[in-house]
Amino acid sequence: MTGSTGARLAVAVWALTRVALLLCVTKVITLPGPDVTSDVSVIYHGWSEVLKTGTYPQSDVTWQYPPLAALAVLSPALLPFLDYASAFFVLAFVCDLLVLGLLLYAGRGDGRWPAGAWVWVAGVPLLGTTAYARYDVMVTAVAVAALLAGVRHPRVLGALAAVGALLKVWPALILAGTARGRRTRVAWTAAAVTAAGLLVVCTLAMPGALAFLGFQRDRGTEVESLGALVFHVARQFGWQGRVELHYGSLEFLGPHVPLVSTLALGLSVLAFGWLLLWRLWAREFGVSTPADAAFAAVLLFTTTSRVISPQYMLWLVGLAAVCLVFRDSRMVLPAGLVLAATGVTQWEFPLGFVHVVTSDATGVTLMFLRNGLLVAATLIACRRLWRRTVTAVAREGGPAARSGRGRAAEPVEV
Repeated sequence: MTGSTGARLAVAVWALTRVALLLCVTKVITLPGPDVTSDVSVIYHGWSEVLKTGTYPQSDVTWQYPPLAALAVLSPALLPFLDYASAFFVLAFVCDLLVLGLLLYAGRGDGRWPAGAWVWVAGVPLLGTTAYARYDVMVTAVAVAALLAGVRHPRVLGALAAVGALLKVWPALILAGTARGRRTRVAWTAAAVTAAGLLVVCTLAMPGALAFLGFQRDRGTEVESLGALVFHVARQFGWQGRVELHYGSLEFLGPHVPLVSTLALGLSVLAFGWLLLWRLWAREFGVSTPADAAFAAVLLFTTTSRVISPQYMLWLVGLAAVCLVFRDSRMVLPAGLVLAATGVTQWEFPLGFVHVVTSDATGVTLMFLRNGLLVAATLIACRRLWRRTVTAVAREGGPAARSGRGRAAEPVEV
């Protein structure tokens, strides 16, 4: 199959699956389970009305997003001839198409291949209607554009990473794998300057720009998180806790929940420590390293989070797709595990969410399967990143060893 034929086939499959998604979110086709579009038609729409008054929804504890999230919430105003929800779905569709175009374009040339585009083509429908019913597809488009642009333009990488971080925080992690030296200085400086400037503008423009920080701090253990497995199992043995809507998601409340939430935060701290250690000890940064490191970093913080909402899988699908643009990436297996976990995620939400909430045998099985796949993908991705950039280079004698700038047993500067 030639490159152009493969691209046309990818576009055709993308079009068929996305039309199906649009039919589902517009309720032409009705799927079992809770209505995932209510976040758009009720919550997002309500926030947009508050934002139009010149303030952030600072009295609403479900507003847990950085200040630029206001742009995503207000974006349906770009299509005034449609109602709010329909306009939002169309814009999500456009962002989806933008990601596909970026991946197809980046997949051409030496050392590249179209596998990345196919990961995106398959991954979004595996998540189902949630992909278009949250603004995460817009954030993912910014992160994908940043990583692909960063191959040649580290300043653009930094600026877009800052924009993404002020949309939903996690895109800040895509800076983890920038090549040491000038590229890191340029990218990180651009990110810091862009973020600082945008924060000043948002803070001065409307009150409540930083209210989300307190609301995020107070979140607990959401029923789909890794830590929640403790309570799903404990319920089988008489644990007296309950599931309630809390800070915008269904969380476990009751004995020992604060302890498990604290342990989850501890795991996130350990994840950050590992990432910092990798950054200090990594010897060689290849063309795929920024994407591989970003994928591993987001896997770490997603898997250890107190909240693993279904839409988080879209972040991982997008980053996995960027990794697989590069033939020398070692993230093929973790990417496959993420795709499998994404399919299970649609099965548990929305299709089987009642089983998850009640912790019956089906729900517990689904959560062990989805979170088990995420843990496996995280461990394998981190191991392969370490072996590729630290162990193998030290064993074979990488550039630092050959030039005498450092030894394998010594970390080097960030």
